[in-house]
Amino acid sequence: MREPSPDALTVRAARREDVPRIVELLADDTLGATREALGDPLPDGYWAAFDEIDRDPRNRLLVGEVDGRVVATLQLTFLPGLSRRGAWRAQVEAVRVAREARGAGLGRRLMAVAIDEARARGCRVVQLTTDRSRVDAHRFYETLGFRASHLGMKLPLE
Repeated sequence: MREPSPDALTVRAARREDVPRIVELLADDTLGATREALGDPLPDGYWAAFDEIDRDPRNRLLVGEVDGRVVATLQLTFLPGLSRRGAWRAQVEAVRVAREARGAGLGRRLMAVAIDEARARGCRVVQLTTDRSRVDAHRFYETLGFRASHLGMKLPLE
């Protein structure tokens, strides 16, 4: 793949037929390779999760395409809250750009679309978590204006 320009990226809602490619993107790094299950057929959980996300108006699963190929993805969830005087917030999850397309500004464009959508929905905060080992991702998010203002914690229930 030639290095695409950010202007070549078309961002749209994910469709069911995108699920296998999204899972490939999620699995294409050290952490994802240990968490995701590639295969044909994909485990049923991926399809059930897509269907739930797709029908929930507080969730958006976005993909970015270049020349008709999905090269990026993220999930955006809108959360109501009492804090900050009842402010809505947008939670960004599972941001991925295909290995061969990294460094071309596609992630920046995808995140800009997500932030614009959060703003349009009246959100007052956009938040995300990123694994401590993803140093390059930390730098990327900081260039977008994100700050490491909180300590995130997770409790695996598996």
